[in-house]
Amino acid sequence: MEYRQLTRDGTKVSAIGLGTWPFGGGMGAIDDQSVIAITRAAIDNGINLIDTAQVYGVSEERLGKALKDGYRNRCFLATKVWREQDNDYSPPAIYAAMEDSLRKLNVDYVDLYQIHHPDPSFPIDQTMEALERLREQGKTRYIGVSNFWVEHMEEALKTAPLHTNQPRYNMLDRRVEAEVLPFCERNGIGVMAHSPLAKGLLTGRYRVGHVFPEDDERARLTRFRGEPFAHYVNVAVQLKQIAADKGLSLIQMAVGWLLRLPSVSCVLVGAKHPGQVTEHLGAAGVAFTADELDRIDTILENTPATLYDDYGRNYLSNSRGFMIAHKGKDDGGIQ
Repeated sequence: MEYRQLTRDGTKVSAIGLGTWPFGGGMGAIDDQSVIAITRAAIDNGINLIDTAQVYGVSEERLGKALKDGYRNRCFLATKVWREQDNDYSPPAIYAAMEDSLRKLNVDYVDLYQIHHPDPSFPIDQTMEALERLREQGKTRYIGVSNFWVEHMEEALKTAPLHTNQPRYNMLDRRVEAEVLPFCERNGIGVMAHSPLAKGLLTGRYRVGHVFPEDDERARLTRFRGEPFAHYVNVAVQLKQIAADKGLSLIQMAVGWLLRLPSVSCVLVGAKHPGQVTEHLGAAGVAFTADELDRIDTILENTPATLYDDYGRNYLSNSRGFMIAHKGKDDGGIQ
């Protein structure tokens, strides 16, 4: 496993981290024993960054069970604050959320506590002050954010240190390349890329006409229905050929493609069984030639990507994030 620097003080984490959105059942049913097996397989194979969130259903509780028997001491544990039902980032809500997460995870502290997404309803200085107080109390070692753009990070930095940002970044969603990644690199902010497989679009496992079960969030997302889904399936087929030429699965190539950038500290992958963890490990250390990167860019250049911003505005853009048409309701979701 490759390890990369996450914070300015030299803290290193595995280049591949485990994201636990699936542990809450958001992408289909999963039981406690599977969560335990996946988490421990990841840690046993050198993955030391585990990321969860308050809003991920029962993910924190299940993860708390998986981290018993010494596994907590072998990982860098991160969680995020945000409750969908009240959307409250006030200091009292943040303090209560931290206590709730610590209880569910069955730990005394987390290594990283993150704001799940920016919200103009609450002054960012008050939110950051609350996180800094939690850090002073020893309940978190580092402060992070998720889905923040440059203007949000600039405001946050006026009040307290900011150690990490967790943006959505994959071959289909590349908006962060223009400003977010350079800003993080200049300011010593570690980048933990989430949704590296675009919720499965970059796995190469689906065919046109596939229907997702009702308990899978993708059944309700625009990208996974009709013409948009057919288009993405076709893109995956083309990318899969490049991966095959390199002796990789598309999953391994998609994760390795993100790690091509030194500004990316860690790529968060999900799993619903231990075998998927094993496949992800093959993405570490993947190198690309200039020709391969050109071939990938050619495929992605005209690929539409339905995106949403942090305030609920929705639009259609190409993979690099240039707006080309308004689309109305977005197909995204907090992850």
